[in-house]
Amino acid sequence: MTDMPAPVGSGRATGRAEPGPIHRDELMATLNRAAQKRVTIISSPAGTGKTSLLRAWADQPGQDGRIAFMTVRPSQHDMQLFWLTMLGAVRAAAGAREGGAQLPPVTPGSSGSGMVDKVLSELESCDRFVVVIDDLHELSSPEAAGQLTALLTRLPPRVRAIVATRRDLPLGLHKLRLAGDLAEIRAAQLRFTEHETRQLLAAAGIALPEHIAAMLHQRTEGWAAGLRLAVLSLAGHPDPERFVAEFSGTDRTVAEYLMAEMLERQPPEVQGLLLRTSVLDRVNGELADLLTGATGSGRILLDLEDANAFVVSLDPGRTWFRYHRMFSGLLRLELRRTMPADIAGLHQLAACWLAERGQAADAIGHLQAAGDWDEAARMLTDHALSLTLDGQAGTVVALLRSFPARTGADSPDLTLVRAIADQNQLRLDQTDAHLREVRAYAAIMPPAPRHRLQMAIASVDLLSARLRGHFDNIFEQAGALLCPGDGKKSADAALSSDLKAVALLNLGVTEAWSLRLADSERHLVEGAALACRIGRPYLEVACLAHLGFAATSHSFAMARQRCAEAIALAARHGWDAEPVTAPALAALANALIWTGQFDLAEHWLDRAKRATQADGEPGVRLLVCLTSAIIQAARGHDHRALEEFAAAGRIEALMVGEHGLTTRVNAWTIATQARLGMTGQARAALAVLDGRQASAGEIRNAAAVILLAEQDPAAARRELRVVLDGDVPVLSYLTRVEAHLLDALACRDLGDERASQEAAEQALNLAEPDRLILPFAMTGAWQLLEVLPRHGTSHAALVTDILDAIRGSGQGGPNQPGMRPVEELSRSELRVLRYLPTNLTRREIAAELSVSVHTVDSHIRRIYAKLGAADRTTAVERGRELRLLSVGRT
Repeated sequence: MTDMPAPVGSGRATGRAEPGPIHRDELMATLNRAAQKRVTIISSPAGTGKTSLLRAWADQPGQDGRIAFMTVRPSQHDMQLFWLTMLGAVRAAAGAREGGAQLPPVTPGSSGSGMVDKVLSELESCDRFVVVIDDLHELSSPEAAGQLTALLTRLPPRVRAIVATRRDLPLGLHKLRLAGDLAEIRAAQLRFTEHETRQLLAAAGIALPEHIAAMLHQRTEGWAAGLRLAVLSLAGHPDPERFVAEFSGTDRTVAEYLMAEMLERQPPEVQGLLLRTSVLDRVNGELADLLTGATGSGRILLDLEDANAFVVSLDPGRTWFRYHRMFSGLLRLELRRTMPADIAGLHQLAACWLAERGQAADAIGHLQAAGDWDEAARMLTDHALSLTLDGQAGTVVALLRSFPARTGADSPDLTLVRAIADQNQLRLDQTDAHLREVRAYAAIMPPAPRHRLQMAIASVDLLSARLRGHFDNIFEQAGALLCPGDGKKSADAALSSDLKAVALLNLGVTEAWSLRLADSERHLVEGAALACRIGRPYLEVACLAHLGFAATSHSFAMARQRCAEAIALAARHGWDAEPVTAPALAALANALIWTGQFDLAEHWLDRAKRATQADGEPGVRLLVCLTSAIIQAARGHDHRALEEFAAAGRIEALMVGEHGLTTRVNAWTIATQARLGMTGQARAALAVLDGRQASAGEIRNAAAVILLAEQDPAAARRELRVVLDGDVPVLSYLTRVEAHLLDALACRDLGDERASQEAAEQALNLAEPDRLILPFAMTGAWQLLEVLPRHGTSHAALVTDILDAIRGSGQGGPNQPGMRPVEELSRSELRVLRYLPTNLTRREIAAELSVSVHTVDSHIRRIYAKLGAADRTTAVERGRELRLLSVGRT
């Protein structure tokens, strides 16, 4: 199910035994299941066997239905030709179904939308019909995506489509995905398994021990074309086990084959291009022209890719290319054999070209390959900070390791690079030692480079302070960095903008961890805007990722929105699993837990844990641990929660400053100990707190939990009174929600049901705007809501949400004597009802609830009928009369 690439201007390679097709049963079963969906997308790179898979699927015995199979021509721009080709394929397949009935001719002349309608019209009468489009990536017309989306989203019920492409086109198939009508098969599923690798070997008559076959699979990573090349080279080899152990593109057997069947068949100018550009990891036409001294290299590269000559385009515009790694290995070997004196010069040319275009990391790598260590050191020093700000600190580390040991002594300015590298690997003591050396070196430099170096030192120092949790130090340093400078050169001005963005980021993060959320939000928004303006997306993501936590000062809904923006931007750059995104992932999980979406929160929390470095930024790690603890507490797993609270406490102890969440960590740790019956330990933890911490409202709540555990509800109420009366500081209104719930539990224990209900209602009043659920779960006060009379609350919908989130579907509905609707509202109807007092349209309500507009319309009709209302205003008034809605809710 794979094809050997053929060289430009040649026929298929011959002279070696080729394995026949193999049966990839699991992959075929995957496609069979996928083909039941309305649309299937097969998206993977060249050489992964997409076409072979489609042909084998279409030809399999017992194939049910008719198949219209079309392949898009290379670089096709003409959409009308595309649609005419599809019409022809559909009519041919339909005609075969009808026994060859005469069909009207296909004529050109229609617009794109008209051609789509023609195809759909032809398909309307088809039954059990599949349209297969292969090589869709070749369709380069700007109208392609829109027109094809129109076709795929409007297919008749009995028609399916399968699309194969090397790259994803911007098709608007999100509705199909949400409806479960879209299947996707990616490169990971197309890779050969070890079993299939052995099948391929057997088909070629090659017997290898299992561990050797496994090694071959590992070396090729299951890539279909690579396996085919290995099998071709293995045929007739006297020592196949040794061959596999040494298998690479420079192996003599492989090299001889590639030389004979690939390189030597190319014209001299193509051979020269391939050899001279093999020093590059990726190449485009302009760079290839520079290295060859010729013109037209871009056209040659395109032709090589079209011929599958081990050249793969890297971008939709097919301007950048790379060579398959085995072919690249051969080319570099041949370059060393035939033109050794030219290699250093080729690297120098490439370095200069790349440096002029801002591709510093690649340029430095070529300077190192050329042996120009002094220039490489200078350039790396100049660009190390910039690379770090672009999320390439790991690249800085790798480039630094490539220098010979002596370069460090010859280039003392590389010490700054070593400081950045050590900081990236969280070796902060070594970072400080390097910075001391750099400061001494900067003192003897001329003014202009000294200023640049001092600015870089300040940036590194600032991040080190944040990684240590040294908040006071950050506040001091950030002020200096944010002071505007005068009379700087353009390069220095750009550097100052970078460092201003760094300062805003670090200041905003520190303010967030100090719970100065309004200031944090202001600085992070400013930092994100500046980072966007100066083209630093990594810094922009970093600012937005922390902005999610800062936005909790407004609402959890705003926090979720901010986190989603950060995660989406990170995903566009491939950073959605990187530590830079961890704050947004953790803050999103935290916000979801507060509003009771526990399962969804666990998904994002798991991603946050994977993205968080084991010994990375303590503020982020503390948030992750605290979030993990509260979800365990919300689920009633107090022992697990206590372990996570303890982990958060250990992280906080490593910080120089006090994290703003420390009070909550301490309070919830004490409360969890008390709920587990560990009142002695809880009191001991309470006793070691200093007076400032002990007077905080969160700690007073924890003290009340101890008293409740000791069965002294009266004393617990006295402890809570100062919180409820506002006589002690609290971190936010969330603490008062918790205090009201603890007060409700104390009143219940005292036998005062009326006071208990009133305290619970006060908590519901505060919880209503953000739809809070977590406090009811953590305190156990949700049990009070189970027995709360429906006529005793103005928050029936919220009560339903709380009980559903904590213990699944609950029973009950509005039940006030004399004011009962004809039929009680369902939980879904109550959720829609709570949005009716707002200005949201029905479509916007549907978006909030993640349901269709039709569903919202149906619920509203039933709400009107049950409440005896003729319109939205009357329904709201009736809902308030029945105390299904809060009187003050807007």
